[in-house]
Amino acid sequence: MTEPAVSPPANKRKLLLLILMLMFLAAGAVFAWHWLMVGQYRETIDDAYVSGNVVQITPRSEGTVVSIHVDEMDPVRQGQTLVMLEDADALAALDQAKAELAEAVRQAAQLFARFKQQRAVITLREKELALVKDTERRREALASQKLAPEEQAQQAKISAGIAAANLEVARRELATTEALIQHTPLGRQPAVMQAKARLRSAYLAWARARIPAPLAGYVAKRAVQLGQRVKPGDMLMSVVPLDQLWVDANFKEDQLTHLRLGQPVKLTADLYGGDVVFHGKVQGIAMGTGAAFALLPAQNASGNWIKIVQRVPVRIELERDELAQHPLRLGLSMRVVVDTHAR
Repeated sequence: MTEPAVSPPANKRKLLLLILMLMFLAAGAVFAWHWLMVGQYRETIDDAYVSGNVVQITPRSEGTVVSIHVDEMDPVRQGQTLVMLEDADALAALDQAKAELAEAVRQAAQLFARFKQQRAVITLREKELALVKDTERRREALASQKLAPEEQAQQAKISAGIAAANLEVARRELATTEALIQHTPLGRQPAVMQAKARLRSAYLAWARARIPAPLAGYVAKRAVQLGQRVKPGDMLMSVVPLDQLWVDANFKEDQLTHLRLGQPVKLTADLYGGDVVFHGKVQGIAMGTGAAFALLPAQNASGNWIKIVQRVPVRIELERDELAQHPLRLGLSMRVVVDTHAR
């Protein structure tokens, strides 16, 4: 008897199974190759959020708010006036400080003029003393030869003593003035420097009535109102510089093994989807987990201990050009992929 021939459906089934097995083997090979070449060098996390500086605007002097030049979400330039306080009292104090400085300079100038005058007086007294001494010598010579009365010689001697005393008084006055000057120029005189310090303080008090933006950004959390009485330290508003943002990615502790500073990072934001890819690099790794720096750290010594995988914040620096093209906002969710080839 002849064997029955194999039916065509059975041959097709074996062919399909073979093709399917080859496809699975090819997919597995591709997956293995991708993991060996790429996958094992990637650390991915979704627990990442945009962070940035939130600069608080606070007054440095007490006063009443008379004008507010910006509102919530307004862009501001560095140095732009945000809030103005009443400055009438500060302006009056500034004018008074200017007058006090002018008076101090005038008095110091008078002191220098007096010093020069006293030096001239000493020169005059020295010449007078020399003249009187010469007269005294001549009259003493004449009196010794009985050519002039003795009284004239005594009078000349007394005049010489008076001239010497006047010279000594002038020298002491000059020494007193010189002690006040102390070989210090006019601008460095103590009274002038004190007046300059008062003027500087008055100017700062007046200038602090204008509250400028310390950097460029956007206004957030405005809390000040017209007519409000504010004091140093009160939070008026915040300025957020959107060109100085970074991403804080909370990696699991077992993902930190091959993370290093400077490794390249690719990021995508839920705001833009996968079409926009941000690039950055690992800037820093926190010195502890979030639980370690919590206000109330967890206590695991109670006996009911359950191991929980901890997370460590890793800061990702973003490129400024990409931030300018696709602005982000604080708190947005990000997906982070770190290339760990550079280990």
